[in-house]
Formats: sequence, structure tokens, C-alpha cells
Amino acid sequence: MLKLDEPTMNDSCSTHHIYTVGNTKASAPFILVVDDEPANLSLLKEALSATGLKIRVVTSGLKAIEIARKHPPRLILLDVAMPEIDGFETCQRLKADVQTANIPIIFATAFSELDQKIQAFSLGAVDYITKPFHVEEVLARVKVQLALQALNTNLQEKNQALEREVQARGLAEKNLTESNHKLQHSLQALQKAQVQLIQSKKMSSLGQMMAGIAHEINNPINFIYGNIQYLRQPILDIFRLIDQYTIDYPEETKTIANLKNELDLNFLKTDIPKVLTSIHDGVNRIQDILTSLRIFSHLNEAERKKTSIEKGIDSVLLILGNHIQEQHNRPAIRIIKQYSNLPLIYCYPGTLNQVFWHIIINAIDALEEQIDHAIQTPAITIKTALEKESVSIKISDNGSGIPENVQEKIFDPFFSTKSVGNGKGLGLAISHQIIVEQHGGTLKVESNTGQGLTFTILLPLRKNISSELE
Repeated sequence: MLKLDEPTMNDSCSTHHIYTVGNTKASAPFILVVDDEPANLSLLKEALSATGLKIRVVTSGLKAIEIARKHPPRLILLDVAMPEIDGFETCQRLKADVQTANIPIIFATAFSELDQKIQAFSLGAVDYITKPFHVEEVLARVKVQLALQALNTNLQEKNQALEREVQARGLAEKNLTESNHKLQHSLQALQKAQVQLIQSKKMSSLGQMMAGIAHEINNPINFIYGNIQYLRQPILDIFRLIDQYTIDYPEETKTIANLKNELDLNFLKTDIPKVLTSIHDGVNRIQDILTSLRIFSHLNEAERKKTSIEKGIDSVLLILGNHIQEQHNRPAIRIIKQYSNLPLIYCYPGTLNQVFWHIIINAIDALEEQIDHAIQTPAITIKTALEKESVSIKISDNGSGIPENVQEKIFDPFFSTKSVGNGKGLGLAISHQIIVEQHGGTLKVESNTGQGLTFTILLPLRKNISSELE
């Protein structure tokens, strides 16, 4: 039963209400739910407590931090939009504290922007649940995180038990190593499942966003495009009529002469057609962008199909145009295309474009991190080639590169060379899965410190491509 404790006062003298479920004790393992909406608290309480989980609920980020420091919960469900401090700042403070840094955090929020979701993961959240809540999704995501936590705990307990047994019975080091390998394999399998879940969610969100953009923009753009064509000739006819009046009635009245001077008729006759041409060109540019968005996302195309790899790369470059252009702290990034006019290739275009996105973004970030001491124009080179039994795509940057020991880990889930809060280490891990497991290809990285980084993708020309990541 949901009960309301007496109000408590925090340091800033703001009033908070602390809720508990049943006879939950602060010292017992529990899930901490943070939300300032009673309806959400009630829904989450009913969904979670029905499974036997112990729950503690607070209505502010400050109170959540206070409780987490005194009695760390197993998991935190954290709302974003809250008074005093929002969920993002609450998460940031928890992750900055050694006592609370390892507590898994799932954001529960109504946000739908991709940038906000990326911000949630960059702050250290392990997952997010969107509002309105679906009970099955809430339970599934909580179950995955608790299972991961239990597996980590089990791994630690098993290691400790094995160490004690080795000391007591003189067990061989081989047994301990084998047990650790098995547990590590299980942990990697769970991490892989989580990566796939995140990839699926990201692709779903991206598809919905692209569909919304295309739907909202396409109709008004077609309206503008059609009316420009209709408007051009009548305007030219009006100017032609005015010219004919001038020929037939060369003696102008004073009023007409003054009006012609005021309107600068000669300028209008020259400038208006130029304006219409500029509008026409702008509309064509928007239509090109919409086409690129459709190529990039390949909405509703889950099956493999013959696709132009180079057009897919171009669509990614067009979408990333703002990142490539000149910024306040660096010159524009030069894009060098060395295309081989590849034939259409059997692939999964939507996920393959995700790979190009992750690798090119990685190159842009690498160039921006070393731009202060760069001695050359930042550049990304994209080279395609048709080999005997495969297609080769090489994406290189002229940044500072990475050391050999980092290259060995670059495709590991959750490994990142970026500073804390700027990356979760999922982009290249997802890319590796897409290339190797879905397309049966290879993805390799080559780098010499100070000489840039090159990603090489090899896609087989055979048609027996896996459908695991559809």
C-alpha cells in the first residue's frame, strides 16, 4: 500500500514528501523511484511492487541524492522534468559521487528528441523509459538492469569463493581462470543483448523522426514549388503589359512618373525574376535534403535490397553538413571522395548507413579534439573500391590517431576514448555488429599515432546475409 510520510525539510527549506511501499526498510535492498507526479508514482508503484520488488519513492532530485548516499539503492528510476534540479543534473551529481557513481539509472521521461536521449546516455544513464508508461516495457527494462547487476554481483561472489577455495584446497589456477572465462562470457552476452536493444530503440526513434520530418515538410514544399511555377509567368506578363503601355502611351502623367520613380520599376523588373529563381533553387535544395533523409533512414525497408553504397554515404554527409562546415574553433573539414562508381550492392541500407554515420562522426570528433595543435587542414577521405569478392570502403581522417593498445579495444561495448560524459562506447560496437554479424563482412581499424585513423569495411558480394539485426 502507498503511504505518505510526514513532510521533511531539506537545506533550502523546500517541502518534500517521501513515499514508501509496505514496510520497506531503508537498509534493505530497494529500487528508488524519483518523480514529482503522483500519478506516475502510483503507476510505477503498482507495476514494480506487483513483482515483489521493494520500492522507495521521493519527489525531488535533492532528496534522491540524500537517500542514495545514505542507503544506496539497487536501481534508480529518475524523471527528467522536476523542480529544484532536473533529472539530468541529479544524474550528473550522482555519477560524480564515489558513493553513488555505480548505481544504475534509468530515465523515466516524456522527452522524444534524439539529442536529449543521447544526453541521457552521455551522463551515465543505462537506459530510458518514455511516457506514457507501458507496464511491460518498464518491467522488461528494469529486469534487464537487475539481471546485469546480479550477474556482476554473482561474478564478484564467484571470484571470491573460488579464491578462498584455492587457498583452502590448493586448487589449480586453471580452474579459477576457466570459471572466470565462463562468467565473463555470460557478462559479454548480456552486454551484447543490451547493445542490440539500444540499437533497435535508436533505429525506431530515428525512423519515426525521419517520417515526421518528411511528412511535415513535404506537403508545404510541394505547395511552394507549384505556386512558384504558376507565379513566374503572370509576373512576367504584367511587366510585358507595362512595357506595352509605355510604348503605346509614351507621355506619362506626373503621378505615373512619380510612382515609377518611387517603385524603381526597372529594378523590380530585374530583381523579381532573380528572387523567384532563388526561391526555386531553395525549394530544390530542401527537396534534396528530404531525399537524403529518406535514403539515410530507408524507412520501412527491413529486408536486404540492392542499394547504392555511395549514395548512402552522400546522404550521411549531407545530413552531417553542419558538423563539417567551419566552426568557431576550427576551419571547415575537407571531404575527399574517391569513389569507384560501385554497382548496386545487396545489403541492409538502413543499418549500413548507421555504420557510415558512426564512423564519420567518430572522425569529426577526432579532428575537433586535436584542432588546437593541428598543423594541417582537417580532412576526411572516403574511398570505395570493387575487389574480387567484396566491396571495400575506407574512411580516413588526418587527426592524431590512437595507440595500438586502444585499437584492440575500440570495438568493445561501452569502451570509449572520449572524456567522461561525451561518449558511451556504443557507436563502434554497434557498427561492428552490423558489419560482421548482419552483413558477414569485416570492420578493421588502422592507425599510427600522429598519422590519423582509417576504418576499413569489407562487404562480401554473396547474397547469404544474416537477418539477425533486422
